[in-house]
Amino acid sequence: MLHIAPERPFEVTLSRLLGAGYVSADLLKPNVRVRVDITHLPFPDDSFDVVLCSHVLEHVQDDLQAMQEFTRVLKLRGWALIMVPHFPEIGKTFEDPSVTDPAERLKLFGQEDHVRVYGDDFVSRLQNAGFEVRVMRSADFLSQKDIARLNITPLSGDIFLCTKRG
Repeated sequence: MLHIAPERPFEVTLSRLLGAGYVSADLLKPNVRVRVDITHLPFPDDSFDVVLCSHVLEHVQDDLQAMQEFTRVLKLRGWALIMVPHFPEIGKTFEDPSVTDPAERLKLFGQEDHVRVYGDDFVSRLQNAGFEVRVMRSADFLSQKDIARLNITPLSGDIFLCTKRG
């Protein structure tokens, strides 16, 4: 399993469960197994059964290249769970690479280090990277009580289950 920008509670549990089969990776975090730029992953093709990437792509200038890298390193029968802030109601994804000022990014993209806001075309972006995509909503597998307890919002509730087209 390749876990991009691992969240500490998941990292501890997955590392314990998977041992050497768990690879934590990040560009900036010092305590990961591999320091990587996700647009140029240092792994051979078809290396991983699972790729987990939660709320990272909105920070990456060339998100298509990163998605293509996930497809490349994923085994044919593997799967990827990808999550991003997702606003289908805005229509097409909004991005403007010329915006570099953190205050302007906050205003336009909702956070100082985001470079885009994903719209209703996010699935097609994943498909263009070589994935088959199934969108799962938190309500598909959690009760309303669990959704409230876990503080899952519509913004964070979509999970994109991706498999390598092949």
